Amino acid sequence: MHSLRGEGRFGNGGKEFSSFSTMTAIDETGFTTLRFDRVGKVLRVTIDNPASDINAVDEALHTDLARLFERLRHEDEARAILLTGSKKAFCAGGDFNWFPTLDSTKKLDVLRRDGKSIIWDLLDVELPIVCALNGHAMGLGASIALLCDTIFMADTARIGDPHVRVGIVAGDGGVAIWPLVVGPALAKRFLMTGDHLTAAHAERLGLVTHVVSSDLLADESMAFAQRLAGGATMAIRYTKMAVNKLVKDALNTAFDSSMGHELVTFFSDDHKEALAAFAERRDPNFLGY
Repeated sequence: MHSLRGEGRFGNGGKEFSSFSTMTAIDETGFTTLRFDRVGKVLRVTIDNPASDINAVDEALHTDLARLFERLRHEDEARAILLTGSKKAFCAGGDFNWFPTLDSTKKLDVLRRDGKSIIWDLLDVELPIVCALNGHAMGLGASIALLCDTIFMADTARIGDPHVRVGIVAGDGGVAIWPLVVGPALAKRFLMTGDHLTAAHAERLGLVTHVVSSDLLADESMAFAQRLAGGATMAIRYTKMAVNKLVKDALNTAFDSSMGHELVTFFSDDHKEALAAFAERRDPNFLGY
């Protein structure tokens, strides 16, 4: 959707012409797992998957996230983005009921392409993105949160990347962003175990920027987003773009490799065992291949 602003008339050698500056707002139609609303110059995007009370990532949400960040790259009507979740979680990672359907190289290639679009387009959104973790952020949910510009976290929430617990590699950004934030040793400690961090622990390690009580999260994160929206927009955007060059360097090093390794592990016996154990409500018995 487009709106025309600032129409004017100018003389040019006796000729007149009209000049328009075009403001572009995201096309909000067609999304089934995301909600949009505007508060002044802040565009709030809420993850709200109707198929999951913990906003697990299924095919519909994965597709919507890929479309979201591509479209937000062209959002000019807002001056800041607030990304949050609904229900019990911000985004609880992959849906275990979706994983068994990813049973062919064609389906996994679509997963790879959309997964890459989510991460790279997120980094190319020039407007500042404030993330409000209303609940748990796991797997892809954690990667998306950590790649935002400022992260508010409810004191009751947890964050982690438990890909290995499902027998697969954290290939959707986790292998790149965790070492960048906490260093290689701590990143491996959490990525190789899939252990979750409390909000207090995450703040202590520098994974998130603010921890607030859950009843204040919405107001405080929105207030900060409005502060950014009221700032010098071009200076803020260009500052973000410059810092994100460092993040992109890390992704250039690790993303394609880790995503390739993830696709290999989707065909592993350990991944199949993890899904079977989940369905049978028991602990998995990993054999190591």
